[in-house]
Amino acid sequence: MIIVQISDLHIGSQFLPEKFDILVEEVNQLHPDVIIVTGDLTNEGLMKEYEKCKTLLAKFNTKKIFSISGNHDYRNTGYLLFKKFFPFEAVNELDSDVVLVTIGTARPDRNEGEVGYRQNLWLERTMKKYKDKVKILAMHHHLIPIPDTGSDQLTVVDAGDVLRTILDTGVDLVLCGHKHRPWVWNFGKLMVVNAGTATSERVRGLFENTYNIITISDKKVAVDLKIVGGKRVPIDDIVNNYSQFGDD
Repeated sequence: MIIVQISDLHIGSQFLPEKFDILVEEVNQLHPDVIIVTGDLTNEGLMKEYEKCKTLLAKFNTKKIFSISGNHDYRNTGYLLFKKFFPFEAVNELDSDVVLVTIGTARPDRNEGEVGYRQNLWLERTMKKYKDKVKILAMHHHLIPIPDTGSDQLTVVDAGDVLRTILDTGVDLVLCGHKHRPWVWNFGKLMVVNAGTATSERVRGLFENTYNIITISDKKVAVDLKIVGGKRVPIDDIVNNYSQFGDD
């Protein structure tokens, strides 16, 4: 199974249409089974941005696209529009071996993320039902702080509670966006993977526009980082060769 994670499109004033065209061409060549968009599809949560986003996402050739709301999508009462344009199910069995669970961390007109007590209890009950599957959790805000992103205030404010649930229920992979900085924390069975921005001009430092390619085979998960229009490398490389990537 091939899953593509794209994030932080920021369709609006920060959007780079030429990057999106390259992204679509590259992703369609992969023939992914699933595309997961981990938030900030729009820049200001406006109707015209949602309309454009809906049209653009239709250019991807895949069986299913799952879109998760980000803090930018919830601006200007955009949370009402998100539900209209991108309705979704929170639990999705992708095949006999893989289940995708999504949670909402965005709150209206707030940049920080929160899972909340009730949603965390729901997450715990849900994940416990899938003992023999590869379990993927997708959310917008990052669960664990990332290097070179300054203040940690914008992690999920109840990250400790959520991380306990994730570890207790045997989640295999957590996918996050938000900080426009690709990274991976590898804790053995659990990987926490952050996507960069795929099509926004607001890239961090010397990094470029990127997305992630996830391959699942025989219940084993591998994640590659792909520069839009550039090279593809195992995402672990940005951790193992940290200074090298910072100097490129």
